[in-house]
Amino acid sequence: MTAIPAEKLDKLVQRWSTIQSELNKGVNQSTYVQLSKEFAELNPVVAAIQALRKVQAEHAGLTELLADASADKELVALARQDLAELEPRLEELEHQLRVHLLPKDAADEKSAILEVRAGTGGDEAALFAADLFRMYSRYAELRGWKIEIISLSESSLGGLKEVVASIEGKGVFARLKYESGVHRVQRVPATEASGRIHTSAATVAVLPEVEDIDLDIRPEDIRIDTMRAGGAGGQHVNKTDSAVRITHLPTGLVVVSAEKSQHQNRRLAMQVLRSRLYEQERQRAAETRAAQRKGQIGSGDRSQRIRTYNFPQGRVTDHRIGLTLHKLEQVLDGTALDELVDALVTDHQASELAAMESDAHA
Repeated sequence: MTAIPAEKLDKLVQRWSTIQSELNKGVNQSTYVQLSKEFAELNPVVAAIQALRKVQAEHAGLTELLADASADKELVALARQDLAELEPRLEELEHQLRVHLLPKDAADEKSAILEVRAGTGGDEAALFAADLFRMYSRYAELRGWKIEIISLSESSLGGLKEVVASIEGKGVFARLKYESGVHRVQRVPATEASGRIHTSAATVAVLPEVEDIDLDIRPEDIRIDTMRAGGAGGQHVNKTDSAVRITHLPTGLVVVSAEKSQHQNRRLAMQVLRSRLYEQERQRAAETRAAQRKGQIGSGDRSQRIRTYNFPQGRVTDHRIGLTLHKLEQVLDGTALDELVDALVTDHQASELAAMESDAHA
């Protein structure tokens, strides 16, 4: 593994010290906010550098002692034992620092727009979509996030044809972005008299929530229509005559919000539109990067089947990383979802580290 250049680490520590001095001197509000954000991002990096360098100094001292032919034998024996204990710690700290130095996804700290839609499987797919939305709702509650439904369309049996919701909180997108894709369920539907196992699917999309400053949408690029439940787009409208539909003319994207007052619907629909346009740009940039990096494995395309929920066997399998948990109920009630998310984050970090090493040797 290629060593991290000391000059690069020195520059990061120096920048951290400079920002600290600037903040202590006192600066204007906008500069303070900007510097505080950068300082908070550098804090864990500098802490990792300092921890690594402390252990590296200990390692160097012990190595020097072992190389000293005149050193006391008992001291040498102790040094050899200490060195053996230090080696794995050194590797762990180097790995942690490399993870901290990975390029950050600018959207990670953002809130998110969650979209769940029934796929193939009719009523059973809609019931499964409702199960998935309940899972994410409970997961959000466990993490102290706020969830707000933007639009919802129910099926005849109480399932969900589709639901769009806003999830607000710090780092929501970082935790949920790996959920985007096709989720498959295998179980005996309540309507199945013969006890035959059916397979159906639902799609999940997680988009970073966007502020006005992130994306500029020109007024002339959108058309806003208000609708009643019986009008066009009525399949999205529940118990209201104040639904709002916004069409983004350059891309043809259409967003409907039909849960709140007309004023709230306009705000929520614009929120979703911004997030979808922002995600389009993110996807375009990601595709460009992927094309430039040879041998990249896995495109993250949403058409890929990412996970299967097998009820007869009580297990959940994530196909991207080959992980199976025999905790179906705990995953669906949100309490074990972190086990899947943590494994996906770790796998992504490993892929990024491998790519960095590959680029370094290119």
